[in-house]
Amino acid sequence: MLEASAVGERGQTGIAARAVGLSKVYGEGERSVLAVNNVSVSFPSERFTAVMGPSGSGKSTLMHCMAGLDRVSSGQAWIWDTELSTLSDHELTVLRREQVGFVFQAFNLLPTLVAQENIVLPLAIAGREPDPSWYDRVIEAVGLRGRLRHLPAELSGGEAQRVAGARALVARPKVIFADEPTGNLDSRATAEILRFMRESVDTFGQTLVMVTHNATAAAYADQVVFLADGRIVHEMSDPTAVKVLDLMKTLGG
Repeated sequence: MLEASAVGERGQTGIAARAVGLSKVYGEGERSVLAVNNVSVSFPSERFTAVMGPSGSGKSTLMHCMAGLDRVSSGQAWIWDTELSTLSDHELTVLRREQVGFVFQAFNLLPTLVAQENIVLPLAIAGREPDPSWYDRVIEAVGLRGRLRHLPAELSGGEAQRVAGARALVARPKVIFADEPTGNLDSRATAEILRFMRESVDTFGQTLVMVTHNATAAAYADQVVFLADGRIVHEMSDPTAVKVLDLMKTLGG
């Protein structure tokens, strides 16, 4: 299990999300699939963690369970001090809306809303107004001030993903989960998004967990957790693309 007992170089303490003995089974009987197998892991606050593994290793399933997007079959998952399995569906919805940010490969922007409206949508749904000074900081960070009145169809892939990143940040969630956020982007847009995600941790003190298959993307993280066959098989601090690639070769990814 990853631990964060010491205060890190940016002064962070605490665990933003963790799992203990988490398993996820899809289906029943002979057709059942054990996607995540008895995983225990902790994601430190104010840190950037990448989750990697071969296709079918369970990395996205693990993230979805720890983010409250999917119910675990056994074991436990926490967001800070809240154990997710104790929550009703309504309580889980509220927790995801108020404490968790999401960035997905497909952006998930509403096509009829301009960028600014997409960014503040989670707050609008919760009946909250964005904090003006924080909103300005986020907009400045994503570098889209001149594109806020544009619809998603009028944005490049990198711009659309930065809108999705701003949407995740603007509500000041306790942790952001990103599932292959650069999967549909070219190399230039990928670099833009990764720099933004790194800055969100370094400058804003955000906690970020990213599922990726990209060794270069993983090298932006503080640490990498590697899965194979639904289990954690390795952990790496201070990753580089070369170190990540070498290990992935041994895992068949």
